[in-house]
Amino acid sequence: MNNKVSYLLKTVRCMHRCNPVLALSSSTTARAHALGTGRYKDPVENANFRKFFLNIYRCLHESSLRFLSQKTDVFSTDAKIQIEKSTEALVSEQAPQSSLKLQKLEDGSGSLEAKQGTGRNEQFFSSLQKCTCPCDVLDLASGSAVSTKHFTNCLTMVWRLFKNLSEDQQRYEKRLIFEHPGFVQLCQQLLRDSRWMTRGDLVFSLHAVVNLGVPQNTLLVQTLLRVCQEKLNRLDNRCVSVLASTLAGLNKDKNVSALQAGLRLLVEQRIPNIRDIFILQNLMRCMGKDTPVFLKKKLEMAVLKEVDHLTFPNAQRVFLALVAMNCCSIPILNACSEKILENIHDAPFRQLILILEACHSLQYRNVKLFSAVANYVTSTVCLWDKRQIILFLSAFEMLGFQPSELMDIFAEKVTEDPEFMNLKYLLITLRVYSRLNYVPRGQKHLFFETLHSCLNKYLPHISSTELLKAVYSLCILGYLPHLALDQLLQKNNLDELLQSGDLYKEQKERMLQCVKACVELDSPAFTKPAFVLAEDFSSLVSLNLRKAREALLELLGDENMFRQNVQLPHKYRIDFEIRVDSERKKVLPVTATDDHADSSVERLAFLFVPLSAFCVGTTHPQGKLAMKKRHLNKLGYHVIVVMNKKFQEMTNEDAVEFLKGKIYSRNSFPSSEVNVQNNN
Repeated sequence: MNNKVSYLLKTVRCMHRCNPVLALSSSTTARAHALGTGRYKDPVENANFRKFFLNIYRCLHESSLRFLSQKTDVFSTDAKIQIEKSTEALVSEQAPQSSLKLQKLEDGSGSLEAKQGTGRNEQFFSSLQKCTCPCDVLDLASGSAVSTKHFTNCLTMVWRLFKNLSEDQQRYEKRLIFEHPGFVQLCQQLLRDSRWMTRGDLVFSLHAVVNLGVPQNTLLVQTLLRVCQEKLNRLDNRCVSVLASTLAGLNKDKNVSALQAGLRLLVEQRIPNIRDIFILQNLMRCMGKDTPVFLKKKLEMAVLKEVDHLTFPNAQRVFLALVAMNCCSIPILNACSEKILENIHDAPFRQLILILEACHSLQYRNVKLFSAVANYVTSTVCLWDKRQIILFLSAFEMLGFQPSELMDIFAEKVTEDPEFMNLKYLLITLRVYSRLNYVPRGQKHLFFETLHSCLNKYLPHISSTELLKAVYSLCILGYLPHLALDQLLQKNNLDELLQSGDLYKEQKERMLQCVKACVELDSPAFTKPAFVLAEDFSSLVSLNLRKAREALLELLGDENMFRQNVQLPHKYRIDFEIRVDSERKKVLPVTATDDHADSSVERLAFLFVPLSAFCVGTTHPQGKLAMKKRHLNKLGYHVIVVMNKKFQEMTNEDAVEFLKGKIYSRNSFPSSEVNVQNNN
């Protein structure tokens, strides 16, 4: 033992003579790494310094001595190491002069080191803020980073600069990042220091690594996930929010699943104490659709408590968070809508589109909000290019909302400059105008001819599916594109559309059925038939029509006075058929064989339809319903459309009176007079 201690003391004195810089160091990590006694070694250690310690490394590694200062641990683990009293006494007795010299030197240089360290940090972070691309940051990290804080801040800055690039720039820059030797060094350093990072450095490093595209199954990502599990209870709310955001982008594995389970328990405990609406919405967004119902309710209540402090940016984020969690909270959505309405003129294009898409996902119908967005876009239409207007119209179409003024303006732009209409824009335009059943005022013929001309231009290289969509949309509007129809109805195109194994085969069959109905019924050569072959589809009445059937029985007194579930040509079906005299004063009995036309008899077709069959906030029928009404009129029926939801809300007496007015009044509207403002 005495020989070992003597050898150690000689080594200390030799170090002091040969490398006095070491004695100036006051950093725990620097000493540990320099001595080679830490659990992890610095990847940028001096090679000559390592050679110097080669012969004494084993002796030092096996010892638990404090070196150079009794206040500094040679390990970088922050663990308290118990020093053997006998060894400490021997060192004190045999090397009093050496220890005294080292202690005085360290004490005298302490304040100077602190100032120099602070200056180096300020210089480093100042240089970091000046970096303009990720590779600049990696160059700086390779040459100047010396602490864990430096490395973690470099990684975060790499991600911050990377995410602000365009998609093409990101693809190029990502390759440069992964090929940069500094990035490998940075990841290795994070792997070594992961257990000693601060909680903020830990979660932000994981967030940056994952978003930069480091594979999830790498040792670095899995280690950071494991350390996050160990430190989960020590994370503050901000770190929990960042961690939740990171986990939302990862695939399920053992570490991710365990961390998500722990995170849910932690969030459940902390929700009552979270007052930051930004953190709450981020947790909602990251918890996702699999969030338990009770936790959704808790998050919803926490947001409602802070709803008075909503800002415009947070209102947009809450919208998207509710979509991510699949939670349609009407009070929260209404509060967010009010904040958006107050700041509608400050909303950029992308945010407005995201808000409209969120309303569609949540099935949230707020006519006031939709009208405000439509009016804003219409009033500032000169600021938007045609592509942006198309995207707005597409978003409104998904919502079933008809921005008539904007649609008139866009139709005018199309007729003035049809050259910008590529096939994608053409198909969107046709879908929007056909579904919303809108014909531009004063330019119907010119608008249709322009669209038809654009379609003809793409006929040589259009796919059969795209051709079907285009023809179907024009047919719904009552316009027959003859060249496109001839090409669509060719055998090879029909075979391609109806091939077995196609997931959309049934949908395509229905679209073709509508096209064929339009070809026959909307043709100028079509004449009203002398009689219509009709049959009762079923004697059973669906639940949503039982109230109407009972009201008709009470009003008319006999089942023979009306027919139900009537099947017509072209697969059209009407809910109830009633026959009245030409003056609408008397209801006539109906028999299954009485299909011959009679000028003194008027046939009424009752259609009970859902609210979704109308444009939001109006009684204006959407495209399919409008086409059905048009074709039933061609077949000799007077169509009466009833909003089934409003009808079901009526009392029995009101329902009878309502149907009585529709049957006996020639001035009755073709649909119920209720103007639906909001179905929420």
